[in-house]
Amino acid sequence: MPRAGDLPLEQIIRIAAFRSDLRAFQQHTDRISRKWGLTPQRYLLLLAIKGAPDGQQRLSFTDLAETLRLSRNTVTELCSRAEAAGLIEREPAEHDLRVVYLRLSKLGERQLNRVLRENEEFRHDVLESFADLTASFRNATRPG
Repeated sequence: MPRAGDLPLEQIIRIAAFRSDLRAFQQHTDRISRKWGLTPQRYLLLLAIKGAPDGQQRLSFTDLAETLRLSRNTVTELCSRAEAAGLIEREPAEHDLRVVYLRLSKLGERQLNRVLRENEEFRHDVLESFADLTASFRNATRPG
């Protein structure tokens, strides 16, 4: 029996469907990443760098650790391996020589773009699923 304040069953069903769609998207992206020679972690690394919030297409180790929600040590190791694979390059900061930015190499750009292009349709499906979930919550919270 539902208690006061419980979400309606319809919303719970939509949340579950969205979560399933989101997980399917992640698994699909992981498969495509591997197809193009990227581990899922390297794909996320390249995506984070290319999609830097300031539009500069580069991130410092600190910013990357925050974006990926990983420890600085983990990010350092991930970046070292990606750099050895020729996917990223280091760029010293002009304002502070202690800061190093990471930028995609030409190979990293090609690999990321291949994954993104092949994943376009699936990404669109997840956006539709999110829009449905959002609409259901808007409708449920409208007065009267």
